[in-house]
Amino acid sequence: MTGQATGPCLRKRLRASHVLLGAALTLLSCIVLVHVGTLHIVGFQPQERRFPPHAAEALGKCLQLQAQPGPPRDFASRKQSDRYVPGTKATLITNAAIWTGNGDGREIRTGDILLDHGLIKKVGHIDESILDGYKQLYRVDARGRWVTPGIVDMHSHLGMDSVPILRGSNDGNSRKGPILPWLRALDGLNTHDEAYKLSASGGVTTALVIPGSANAIGGQGVVIKLRPPTDRSPMGMLLENPYETNVTEHDRTKTFRYRQMKHACGENPDRVYSGTRMDTAWAFREGYEKARQIKRAQDDYCAKATKGKWAGLGAFPEDLQWEALVDVLQGRVKVHIHCYETVDLDDLVRISNEFKFPIAAFHHAHETYLVPDTLKSAYGKPPAAALFATHARYKRESYRGSEFAPRILAEAGIEVVMKSDHPVLDSRFLLYEAQQAYYYGLPHNMALSAVTTTPANVLGLDHRIGFIQEGYDADVVLWDSHPLALGATPQQVWIDGVPQLSEPHTVEKPAAFQRLPKTPNFDKEAKDALKYEGLPPLEPKASVSHTIIFANASSVYLRDAASVFGIQEVMASDGVQEALSVVVKEGRLLCVDSPTSVCAREALDAAEIVEYVNLEGGSVAPGLTTFGSPIGLEEITGEVSTKDGYVLDPLMVPGPRAAGGEGALIHAVDGIQFGTRNALVAYRAGVTTGVVSPNGLGFLSGVSTAFSLAARHKLDDGAIVQAAGGVHVVIHRVGVPSVSTQISALRRLLLDPPKGEIGRWFEKVRDGGVPLVVEVESADIMATLISVKSEVERELGTRLKFTFAGAREAHLLAAEIAGADVGVILTPSRPFPHDWESRRILPGPPLSEKSSVRVLLEHGITVGLGVPDADKTLNTRFDAAWAALEANGTISKAQAIALVSTNVEKLLGIERGDAEGDLVVTYGGGLLDYTKVVAIVSPRRGVVDLL
Repeated sequence: MTGQATGPCLRKRLRASHVLLGAALTLLSCIVLVHVGTLHIVGFQPQERRFPPHAAEALGKCLQLQAQPGPPRDFASRKQSDRYVPGTKATLITNAAIWTGNGDGREIRTGDILLDHGLIKKVGHIDESILDGYKQLYRVDARGRWVTPGIVDMHSHLGMDSVPILRGSNDGNSRKGPILPWLRALDGLNTHDEAYKLSASGGVTTALVIPGSANAIGGQGVVIKLRPPTDRSPMGMLLENPYETNVTEHDRTKTFRYRQMKHACGENPDRVYSGTRMDTAWAFREGYEKARQIKRAQDDYCAKATKGKWAGLGAFPEDLQWEALVDVLQGRVKVHIHCYETVDLDDLVRISNEFKFPIAAFHHAHETYLVPDTLKSAYGKPPAAALFATHARYKRESYRGSEFAPRILAEAGIEVVMKSDHPVLDSRFLLYEAQQAYYYGLPHNMALSAVTTTPANVLGLDHRIGFIQEGYDADVVLWDSHPLALGATPQQVWIDGVPQLSEPHTVEKPAAFQRLPKTPNFDKEAKDALKYEGLPPLEPKASVSHTIIFANASSVYLRDAASVFGIQEVMASDGVQEALSVVVKEGRLLCVDSPTSVCAREALDAAEIVEYVNLEGGSVAPGLTTFGSPIGLEEITGEVSTKDGYVLDPLMVPGPRAAGGEGALIHAVDGIQFGTRNALVAYRAGVTTGVVSPNGLGFLSGVSTAFSLAARHKLDDGAIVQAAGGVHVVIHRVGVPSVSTQISALRRLLLDPPKGEIGRWFEKVRDGGVPLVVEVESADIMATLISVKSEVERELGTRLKFTFAGAREAHLLAAEIAGADVGVILTPSRPFPHDWESRRILPGPPLSEKSSVRVLLEHGITVGLGVPDADKTLNTRFDAAWAALEANGTISKAQAIALVSTNVEKLLGIERGDAEGDLVVTYGGGLLDYTKVVAIVSPRRGVVDLL
């Protein structure tokens, strides 16, 4: 049976061809006869011009190849978001300071924001006539506080490396080969990840979830919104799903939604596949050559098909495994490359030029700041650099990372993005990465853009997210302070116009926190980072003067064992009184008084050379003490040759006979390395003392030691602050040995110590002279340990000193811990439920009224703050400041300083007199502010280090 069809009729069937090549349109307009299985062209003999059965399908695929990535032309005129949740009330945010993201991140508007149907409808002054049209309008008075676009995390493993981490939900990496472009993060996205809510509470509204870095090409990423999907499915979380086949949702013949793809180079794929950089580079080239051959075949096919030359063409050339990589060569995929070192950056830039595809961003990118011109030579346009603010030196390829990289790259014209690599960093605090980048010199507009507008642009989604602008997605955050102020916390987060915080807990902060904070000048440090290719000299240099006067100080805090917190503010200038002068001679504090005081005058008269340092309202405070990381026992975390090594687990393997066999106990002091870069960077940030226990592989760690982070070697004056501190054990749920086995071993060590070194030290624990420091997370295990402590104390008739370290679930037992007289070192200070045994954290504002720090302190527990990673030690003072800010005025500055100094030492058995501790001198404000450490006063070493 045959039938007639006019040209317009057939074109109607193929109306998706609005961008079809002119030749194809001319050809199709000639089609007038449809025969079963065969298309005949009027004016030509059928045997000469045959259209195969798949012609329409093939031409449709050719048509799709011409579709350009990006939004439809009418996208800006949409009245409702495709992610709108029916029934969502319209919201009016009034009296806001609005950072829009426009004007290169410099536009700030005051007024109102109207959210409706998942979109930002109006910004600024909104006429009442518009508002009168709403029967229901949820009003939020911002009271002059800041509103920004939602935070965009451009590198996350949310839902793939699930939280808490469990074997059954570890879907981040495939190990089926180095080149796997056909894999999709969507297929491993777990909607039950407990981190979604946490991250959203930090203002993160959108995230690029990508496969891990085990493979050179790990697969395709997916952009998600962090709002719980109404259909409870992974598909319900997607933003502009490129895999959508419903043409009412997305007509791929008209526009093409950008895809995202993960590449990786350097150590990770080399290690996983036992290869070298040469092997990985060849794997890239081999994969791209395969894609290039397919692309050429498609181009040749479509060139002939659109001219009607079907003879011998056969089926459209395609391969499901390689189609995504072919799309990379079509310019329709945003390529994100995990890449650190110059050698790898250069490799991928050359490959991008060889195969002619643009790179969206280099991620981690620790050496990009050293070679911006290399980035500028990439195909198309320079890739962005997606960075950590201070996270570095955890493996060799990150060793030259610099906290000044963001500002240096920005000055070189490279787009800067700050990202989390969640769960490597908790994306809830992604804004903190921007704050740190700003502190170290990235301009404020670029710092905020680095977590909003810039990642939106790099992802190809800046037509709908990253800005507060009419017609954009209603993803906005209301902050309790200026977003670049330390500790800025959302008061509410809207995703698609839906509020994410059902009962937000807010903290009233001083008015000064609504202003853009001032930051120090790090010009010299940034220049040195470039001059020395990421490894500037960090060793402190002692002042040549025996006497130094620190003038114009605003406050002075000193150690005082008789005070409530062990720290006392001894003097302060309120701006009305005369500024303070702090006189130091040979590393010891002589006096704190006015510039015209007797002490100051005598110091000037007595010394041949007096060095004068104007602090411009700075401060003097005790040096800080760090615990929780292996600082001093390693230089590069991933390089075993730079580490002290690990202590064998005595519950699994007997100790070495030469070290005492079963009675052996390892002392950290024997393995300390001095002059590590993490130690010296931390020293320059006011952390002067490190306490570290041996790195253990199991239950028994050993005896900790306290050491100076500034010392050159162990025999330096003051290098070892205290050779032996507490005895450290570790109790976790590791499967084998069981928790009950570990508890049983500890009970026996306390009640019936064995012979040898271990017995002698546990006798000291039994006598109450040395603290037992237990690394523990679970409240259940802590409860058992409290019972063991009570049991042993009854048996011995003595009081034991116990300290819980880690202790992320300690808040659940605050009363019991206080009753048992156990101290707690919270590590990290802002908890993250990484493991099952630490899943019951107390997150703090805005999800809970109180933080763990506040709860424990209110129960009278001695609390210290620890740091789990050596490279994060430099931010210790900001951890203390943040804890005080979250406590809503219940933690004083002196108490905050004690959290990271005297309290830590007390809990770890470190003893020193009030006059023996180091002093930290800051310029332009207090130790807990965005200030610069300019000097360290060291009584033990008898020097003042000018930094």
